Amino acid sequence: MASQTLTEWSNGLCDCFEDASTCCYGFWCCPCLACTVSGKFGENQCLPLCDICSPAVLTACGIPLFVPPAVLSLRVAMRNRYGIKGSICKDIAASCFCVWCSWCQMHRELKHRNQAPTVVNMQPAPVVMVQRGAPPAVFMNQPGVIMSSY
Repeated sequence: MASQTLTEWSNGLCDCFEDASTCCYGFWCCPCLACTVSGKFGENQCLPLCDICSPAVLTACGIPLFVPPAVLSLRVAMRNRYGIKGSICKDIAASCFCVWCSWCQMHRELKHRNQAPTVVNMQPAPVVMVQRGAPPAVFMNQPGVIMSSY
């Protein structure tokens, strides 16, 4: 595995006012922002609902949950994918004590990197082998387009 040069986040955890639209989105509807970030990062958009539902369900079963799982996992995954400096301890602290700021920071990072899930379909071009003296080959390259080797 090649070593990757680590970089900083494109913005700080508390730089909410650098991007007013993200700040307002996170302040007025943080669950919606969280679902947007999750979807833009290529994960299931409903993943952040674990942060809302799992503490109540687990506490009812007698298991306290202090770290929101979705924000922590996405934060770590984003750091790993983009080679951002940090540690799991810093991610836990940001996830526990600055949940809204953490979602806003990740949203700004995705906007900075202009990331949306990209599906690349790499299919090789069709190849036809023709023997000398054989009748000319005819094949379809695209639906409705017939190509000939005359």
